[in-house]
Amino acid sequence: MTETMERDPNGKDPHEPGAKCDEGKIMAGVLDDFSLALMAVAEVGTFGANKYTRGGWQQVPNGRQRYRDALWRHHLKERHETKDPETGLLHKAHKAWNALAELELELREVRAGI
Repeated sequence: MTETMERDPNGKDPHEPGAKCDEGKIMAGVLDDFSLALMAVAEVGTFGANKYTRGGWQQVPNGRQRYRDALWRHHLKERHETKDPETGLLHKAHKAWNALAELELELREVRAGI
């Protein structure tokens, strides 16, 4: 039997009732603190999924550069208008969506060793 590196933050034995070995793990629930912002980003993603195809953004050739360019277009337009005229959604939400798309593609490349 191998010893586990995971620990209960309250010092409970892993087999003790009420134990939860999540000490040091990422607190993914902190994303709930951004529910309004993430919903705005989801609106951008929904618009794109309806305009094109859901998940199709993942196959866009040279996607990282193109999403970075799109982020910059929304950043520059935001200086003159709050919302994107085509979608009616905030330029900030478009910027966040493009940043996430670029980051996701980069992390996938790193994981694949590209």
